[in-house]
Amino acid sequence: MSGPDAEQRQWVLLCYRLPREPSTPRISVWRKLKRLGVAQISDGLVALPADARTQEQLEWIAEEVIAHGGSATVWIAHPAAAGDEQQLIDAMTQARGSEYQQVRAEAEAAHQGDEAERRRALTRLRAELRRIQRRDYFPPADRGTAEQALNALHPANITEESTARSGPPARASTSTAPPAPG
Repeated sequence: MSGPDAEQRQWVLLCYRLPREPSTPRISVWRKLKRLGVAQISDGLVALPADARTQEQLEWIAEEVIAHGGSATVWIAHPAAAGDEQQLIDAMTQARGSEYQQVRAEAEAAHQGDEAERRRALTRLRAELRRIQRRDYFPPADRGTAEQALNALHPANITEESTARSGPPARASTSTAPPAPG
């Protein structure tokens, strides 16, 4: 297929305006939009790739905005120029890439800790990775490196080098024979 509509995605847009006071609803809406991973087009205008889930999520936020005395409309659209769409995609990819880099850095730092610290970090960072993946519409290369760093924290993947720092694991010996010469 060729022409101006070839390969263009549809986007769901939320255009909203909330009163300045009280600030709590504005902060709540901002946090929800950030959790969804929206692309900020301008003040009060955000976008997500259109599908049933993202449309429903932005409709719920629009209802919340209206309930707090604001105005909101949800639109389905596509950018007139491919370059405009690519700018949205690049901004979203860069934002997720930064989040993945943070997870990777925290996983690498946790690798230096003892087993209990690594397990706590693994649990916390797995949850964070899932949150990021839910808002990752255009996965960057950093996603794979974050997943690898997280997998390296798993007890089955700890190398002898890391166990040498904390000493060898205790082993129960059932043999009374002296060790074989090495």
